[in-house]
Amino acid sequence: MADERPLPHFSPRRELGRTGFHVTAIGIGDLADRSVPLGQCVATLQRAMDAGLNLVDTAPGYEDGYSEQIVGEALRGRREGIFVIDKIDLLDQPVTRQVEESLGRLKLDAVDLFAFHNVSELKVWERLAAPGGGMEELGRCVRAGKARFRGISSHHPDVLKAALETGLCDVVMFPIGPFCHPRYVEEILPRARSKGVGTVCFKTFGAGKLLGDTEGYGRPLQARPRGKVSSGGQEAPAPSLPHLSVEECVRYTLTVDPDVSLLGMSFTNEQDAALAAAAAFQPLSAGQLSEVRRKAALAIEDKGAVWWDPK
Repeated sequence: MADERPLPHFSPRRELGRTGFHVTAIGIGDLADRSVPLGQCVATLQRAMDAGLNLVDTAPGYEDGYSEQIVGEALRGRREGIFVIDKIDLLDQPVTRQVEESLGRLKLDAVDLFAFHNVSELKVWERLAAPGGGMEELGRCVRAGKARFRGISSHHPDVLKAALETGLCDVVMFPIGPFCHPRYVEEILPRARSKGVGTVCFKTFGAGKLLGDTEGYGRPLQARPRGKVSSGGQEAPAPSLPHLSVEECVRYTLTVDPDVSLLGMSFTNEQDAALAAAAAFQPLSAGQLSEVRRKAALAIEDKGAVWWDPK
């Protein structure tokens, strides 16, 4: 049976940097699961668009092109008014071919932004930014009408700082959430704003670690705490691990206030929780922000690598 519950509706609230495009506070993050039929994935994405969300993010590496296929199908007849972000995954390979292959999977003539994906080492960024490098080639793709803007996503503040200083990025993508390095908020976010560069942020839920018992994106924990063995030889249930709520995570990121917070919403129940939290948003006080960070540090402990923070 179709879900008949009314969705909250979101309206654009702010220009995305200097792009001239006004975005909703939350965007549609990676939505791809090959165990789910294409039609169902498309309907789920369109449901988020029905709620007014007007920025969608994809990449070739998300389920080996399946995410791009979903996005392309969902945009049939609905392309106008949606800001589409795609990625360049292979940072040491020619750019134009990757752009054209992505557009082929999307079945689109152009997207709004192509971003180099996970540029998290300074030497990699320096190579991309050098004369004749990837950013220059991407600039030619922009001039050819295959994209409107260019940028990067990164898991390192040093890379983002260097990228912002070059003036080559129209949008930067980076982590902001209850368990993310403070430099992203204290240094990168205001620097981007001062330069008119759009900010699209991810990791509100810490790859799912803050909401559940996972090493990230649904992968099970390699080791769970064991319950104590009683005198009768029976093991008690394993202690439950601490979690944050969807509302706490969403309120945290929206209080910090990037231009757009990308939220993973692959299923309707995930959409309902995320959209309800965003619709009911009230800013957290400084004390509440600190408390959510404290809880996040406990919730993420012993759940594997935190790859989005600098070592």
